Amino acid sequence: MKLTLEVENIKCGGCMNSIKTALQQMESVQKVSIDKDNETVTIESDSDIEPFIKKLNDLGYPQKGNNSLLKKAKSYVSCAVGNLKS
Repeated sequence: MKLTLEVENIKCGGCMNSIKTALQQMESVQKVSIDKDNETVTIESDSDIEPFIKKLNDLGYPQKGNNSLLKKAKSYVSCAVGNLKS
């Protein structure tokens, strides 16, 4: 099934790379697609949505309306790591 989440802090390709890499390493994920302009992450999986929400939150990309200064800072670190790997 397709699960689509609206998230905060997606700024560039580095962010997208970090999100995609982290989610694809999770069990039961078949495909991940990201729309930077609309800040949405779509995951094809047979799993419940909660583990994906937690993973994105841990990376600094919380669901819309749940942002904080700490989460923004985490997203900058994830972005930098994603830029190094691209």
